Order: sequence, then structure tokens, then C-alpha cells
Amino acid sequence: MMTDLMNEEGNMIAANTMIEQAREVLRIEAEGILGLVDRIDRAFVQMVEMICSSRGRVIVSGIGKSGIVGRKIVATLNSTGTRSLFLHPVEAMHGDLGMVSREDIFLALSNSGETDELNILVPSIRRIGCKIIAFTGKPDSTLGRASDLVIDVTVAREACPLGLAPTASSTAILAMGDALAVVLINQKHFNSNDFKRFHPGGHLGQRLQSQVRELMLTGENIPQVNAWATMAEAISEMNRLELGAVLILAEGGILAGILTDGDLRRLLSKNRNPFDLSVTQVMSKSPHAVQMDALACDALNLMEKYQITVLPIVDPCGVVQGVLHLHDILGKGEFKFNGRAS
Repeated sequence: MMTDLMNEEGNMIAANTMIEQAREVLRIEAEGILGLVDRIDRAFVQMVEMICSSRGRVIVSGIGKSGIVGRKIVATLNSTGTRSLFLHPVEAMHGDLGMVSREDIFLALSNSGETDELNILVPSIRRIGCKIIAFTGKPDSTLGRASDLVIDVTVAREACPLGLAPTASSTAILAMGDALAVVLINQKHFNSNDFKRFHPGGHLGQRLQSQVRELMLTGENIPQVNAWATMAEAISEMNRLELGAVLILAEGGILAGILTDGDLRRLLSKNRNPFDLSVTQVMSKSPHAVQMDALACDALNLMEKYQITVLPIVDPCGVVQGVLHLHDILGKGEFKFNGRAS
């Protein structure tokens, strides 16, 4: 019995040790990424401007763990509208260098900046005429000095207890690559239509190729009132389906306007009682709408452009056929307008 208790206690101690070790790794890697925040400066802006003005591709190169991270950065850039290619430093010196042109931007990844295979390649890249950007934890290294631009990805320490295996440093390089990709998305005005073209086989890509008729809400699921309804009736209908809006219909079911919770908030901010007004006085007239045969990607672009989450669906005569909510396209909580959750 005593032996069993001792074994159980020993197992608990071992489990707690493993849990704490794992937590410490995550803390160290999180600290490494947070340490990059204050180092985002004019050099980062120059990098983005350099890539945006280039007519070529971003050629990413690294070896070992940096090479693996480089392949992921390339995948992210390609899927978000920045043409990229991974170039293995050794293979480059044996013929693959022919893939590089002077219009390209060469992005070299090396925490130490002293990776022999990469530094041997750099002079050849220079002769081709590429601009060279380095992601390195040692800006004054051989790679740093040979580059046109250096992005400092220094981390205070590695998560590896021996300080040998790249852990926090490779995570920092990866995070900086993600920061670059996201900023480029905004600078290049990459939108959902572009995403659809680059992800034709993905779940979201398939939904964006659907017609609106396949996704819209119909019948009793359309929040709607007649133009002569009271404000109390309109608000009650808005609350019924909790879509944040109610369609206002003229005679014959023709779309006359839309009343949103935003309209109500703006009215209340002016200290006006909505119940003192008619629905037609408060509603937004001539709201944006699309027809049933429109593609979901076109509807999404319209919603993104005007920052709306509810879109009426009408026939050619303007008669309401349905309503489309942003969440019906993308799923609840999955999309943001300029950083603000929908």
C-alpha cells in the first residue's frame, strides 16, 4: 500500500514538472514575440514599400529550421496575394539560382546571420541585382552587413534548456513573416474575391462561389415590417430574429429601406425618442441590395466596402426575396472589418 502511494505521488510530481516545463516554453516563446513589437520601425515600412513596388517575387531562403519557417512564410504570402518562392541555398548554387531575376526581392532568414550556405549565396544574389532583406537576430552579422535592409528578430533566450535548438528564435522569425503578410494584405487591398481565386478548393472558397440564393434567409426568417408599421412593431421584429436589422417594405413587398440597431443608436445619441417618430423617418432609405443570382463573393465585397452585416436580396423589380447576413457566408466570429469584429 505504501509503495502504491509513493508511486502515485511520484507520478503526480512528474506530471506537474512536465506541465510547468511546457508552460515555461510557451512563456519564453511569447516573450520572444512580444519583444519584437517595439522593434517594428521604419525598416519594416521600407520592407513593405520595397515589396509593393517590386514587379518580381519575394524569394525566401534559409536552411535548417529557418528553411522550414521560410517555406511557411512563402505559403502564407502566396495565399494572400504576394507571389513568393522558396529557394534552398544549396540547391541555388547548383542551378536553381536561375529562378531568380533582378526584379525579385530576396528575403534571407538566419537567426545567427552566420549561416555559411546562405552567406555564400548572397554575393550571387547581389550580382543578379536583387534587393536583399535579412531577418536575423544579429544585425551586425555577416548576413546583416551584406543586406540592403535588416529586420531585427532578436530574442532574449531560447526555450531549449541547452540554448542550442532554435525554438523562440524560429518562432520570432515566423511571427515576423506573418506580420509582413498581413500588412501586405492591407497595402495591396487583397479582398475576399482574391481569396476565393487563391483558395478554390477550400471550404470558404466554395461558399464564396455560391449564389446568394443558396445562402440567404427566406420566409419567416426575413425580419420585415410594412412602411406603415409603428416603431414598436419594427423593434419587436428586429428582436425576433436578432439579426440587428429589419427590412421596411412598401406596397407590393418592394424594399423601401432598412432599420438597423446602428440607426437606433445614432438616434438615441441625439437624445431623440424613436417612439416619437415613424419607421420611414428613422430607416435608411435606398439600402444596398443584390439579386439572388449574385455570387456570395460579390455580396461579401459589397458588405465589406460599406461595413454592413445585413444585405437585402431583391428581384429585378425590387421586391424582397430574402436577406443575407455576414455570418451566413463566413460563420459567426470568423470575419472582421478593418480589425473590428462583425
